[in-house]
Amino acid sequence: MAQILIIDDHDTMREGLELLLRRRGHRTFAAENGVRGLDMLEEHGAELVITDLKMAQMDGLEVLQAVRERFPETEVLVITAYGTIEKAVEAMKLGAADFLTKPFSSEQFGVKVDRLLETREERERLRRENRSLKVENTFLREGLESRAPSRYGEIVGEAESMEMVFRWIDRVAPSDSTVMVYGESGTGKELVARAIHAGSPRSSGPFVRVNCGALSESLLDSELFGHEKGAFTGAERRRKGRFELANGGTLFLDEIATVAPATQIRLLRVIQERELERVGGEATIPVDVRIIAATNQPAATLVSENGFREDLFYRLHVVPITLPPLRDRKEDIPVLARHFIEKLRDRTCSHIRTVTDAALERLAEYDWPGNVRELENVVERALVLADGEELDADDLPPFGNPLGRKTNDYGPELPSSGMDLNEIVEGMEERLLREALRKSDGVKAEAARLLGLKASALYYKLEKYGIEG
Repeated sequence: MAQILIIDDHDTMREGLELLLRRRGHRTFAAENGVRGLDMLEEHGAELVITDLKMAQMDGLEVLQAVRERFPETEVLVITAYGTIEKAVEAMKLGAADFLTKPFSSEQFGVKVDRLLETREERERLRRENRSLKVENTFLREGLESRAPSRYGEIVGEAESMEMVFRWIDRVAPSDSTVMVYGESGTGKELVARAIHAGSPRSSGPFVRVNCGALSESLLDSELFGHEKGAFTGAERRRKGRFELANGGTLFLDEIATVAPATQIRLLRVIQERELERVGGEATIPVDVRIIAATNQPAATLVSENGFREDLFYRLHVVPITLPPLRDRKEDIPVLARHFIEKLRDRTCSHIRTVTDAALERLAEYDWPGNVRELENVVERALVLADGEELDADDLPPFGNPLGRKTNDYGPELPSSGMDLNEIVEGMEERLLREALRKSDGVKAEAARLLGLKASALYYKLEKYGIEG
């Protein structure tokens, strides 16, 4: 369902188009001339503007130019009874999404609108997916050849185990081989996938991510393979799946171990045959996609204990890359902490520029079950709360249970000097809220399920801590 503006000085045509669009489930508003239409667009916004070409005061081409200049994200469909090839070419050169000549049937009009909106939706989705990748590609084009963090996106590390990861990325990126990335939650599996894509011959193509664990079996089928109009209740128009959207690029399948057996079979066929059928469709569609999959389950137990198909496992486990947990590379904590200070300083409006040895020692005492992601959360919170230009141990918020400290059955042992219970509890609660949102890829219903909360309680707590999901 989209919001659509209709501009036409013919009352019957304008009202008829509104009726057709509303029957297809769209929200509409209309104007009798271009000046009024642009005012309404300024006030309400729209995904699509449908404008007549020949109008008094401001014709359709002038409306088109104004929309492209002032509202570049809005598509424009030009319609006219005075259609000529010259006018069509002129409209397309000025940025019209399409051109339709009267008379036309209601079905022709509906199909045209659906295709324009579908194309716009796909473009916006890919733009969001590729935002981080564009930054990485910019660094690559500028010829940064040193092993700076930018060479591998936001992957940071100097430990020998991370040097091995970098070597694997360099080795596998130029190939088209399927890669399986193993690692605990928060170790940076998606960053590895993006770095491989950025260094590959497919880097100019799309990088498309799917969080397999955030979707039910039926939704995941539609998300991966697409669906035809009418394939199921609510399928109001044809939609391409992530395989088609990633054509010519890379498809990253996160949390692959959660995929249901029936979907595993379809996935195996696409990988083997490089073709698919949309849900509810019969046409066979070829796809040219490199697959990178990721899981937080160890390779040794993925098949035996998690019910993963052995044939699919061997199709994905061509080049395995294992990311070490942060507790096994604590020598990287100083460089990671400084990296996060630099990365998050502007976002948190902080004046912090350095970190003291005492703060680093305290960070190194902790086991980091949430890995690099948890460390980033702690640094971000510290930047929000700390004053001055140096991050000290006292500026760090409470986080987890440091290594070597005694615990009882209920968690950290109460020190003789006492503690601020509210601060400890709130710190843990905020960390778990952020972790749940990251694990659920921002899907609040899934985050509420992970935390055992009602949706209303989750929204209250997010507002309480100022967390944007």
